Amino acid sequence: MSTSVSPKILTDKKFPFCPGCGHGIAIRNLAKVLQQLGYRPHDITVVSDIGCSGLIDPLFATHTIHGLHGRSPALGLGVAMGLQQKPGKKTITFIGDGGATIGLQHILEAARRNVDMTLIVLNNQLYGMTGGQISGLTTQKFKEIIDFETDVPAFNLVHLAHASGARFAARVDHPKQMSDVLKRAVETEGFALVEIASLCTSYAFKRLDELMEVVQDEEVFENPRPATQIRFANRSSLLDRQEIIQKEFEPLRPGRFGFVLAGSAGGGVQSVGKFLATAGMRAGLHATMKGEYPITVGTGFSVAEVIFDHQPIRYTGIDDDFVGVIVTEDGLEKIRKRITPDSRIYLDEKLKDADIPAREVIVRPFTKYVNRKSAALLATAYMLQQEQIIPLEALRKTLEKHRLAKVFLETMSKLDEIND
Repeated sequence: MSTSVSPKILTDKKFPFCPGCGHGIAIRNLAKVLQQLGYRPHDITVVSDIGCSGLIDPLFATHTIHGLHGRSPALGLGVAMGLQQKPGKKTITFIGDGGATIGLQHILEAARRNVDMTLIVLNNQLYGMTGGQISGLTTQKFKEIIDFETDVPAFNLVHLAHASGARFAARVDHPKQMSDVLKRAVETEGFALVEIASLCTSYAFKRLDELMEVVQDEEVFENPRPATQIRFANRSSLLDRQEIIQKEFEPLRPGRFGFVLAGSAGGGVQSVGKFLATAGMRAGLHATMKGEYPITVGTGFSVAEVIFDHQPIRYTGIDDDFVGVIVTEDGLEKIRKRITPDSRIYLDEKLKDADIPAREVIVRPFTKYVNRKSAALLATAYMLQQEQIIPLEALRKTLEKHRLAKVFLETMSKLDEIND
């Protein structure tokens, strides 16, 4: 932090808020405080949330990060932890009362950890960007005015933050006190929360005296605990533990190839997709792999997409014909609409009666020879053997390096029975 005259914290961008909105007053007061304290724009990281408070990013000449709804305290906490070894840096996080309701646990966790960060809660009593719905911080008095949930009390965020261990927690209900409280918060070494009562002229209050009638009382709490010091340690990167794939084989055909492996959750489809992509790299090709499966892990479909190309892969989508491997009904139903008349499909015998609009459908009894967890691997190995794009040995070599190599290689041995 410099002690000389600081450059402007704010840009020259026009404020995007509605006329009379209190957010602009809070932002200008904060910028004034930061400049008074000698901070330069690059000393500050501003983390914003979704909603009206999320419109602030272009207004700051500082580093800015835009988060998901309710998640800005968690992002800010991570930034503050990372900057602890850089004296003179400050993390300022913004959130609205709607975001604070959604991300309440993130706020309490940041307070508990007490890392050096200032959280500014712009409480205009409602969700201003989605139509004026109430939030968890909407006060009882305001809800009485709009005749809504009069028996459900608001969270007292200042009390909650203080009880969770915040070094400093305060509520401001008038612009005249704003600068002093913000200054105390920014100077606090540890987690500081300032809840600022704010006008929403679109859905709530047209004048400051209207706002004063419904806000919670001003409060200031401090905890005599030092800021948490993060212990840093030099450790090897996770990437250092990854095997460097070397070219060991030659590809058998030039071009770009897309593969779609489709089965059921728990059937090893994602692992087989990784094995296939790795085998492609062993054959000197560029390869990508991505998976898709339901949120409820362990049920429903599982699909893996793999691309091989002799050139770098700039786009990882498969939008046209592909070579498909389908071993269960779940997988078939998931990718059925993607199958084109030029696709070629390797299908388990149990699905032989399915109507599949592909150029060629090769039906084989994959699940007859192995259990459900191995069918995708056997079918993919068979497909590679028939397509002659890379040597089958590249896949076998990949499997040999896995901790379950014995099981996988036993599955590969069933190819002889299928070919017979």
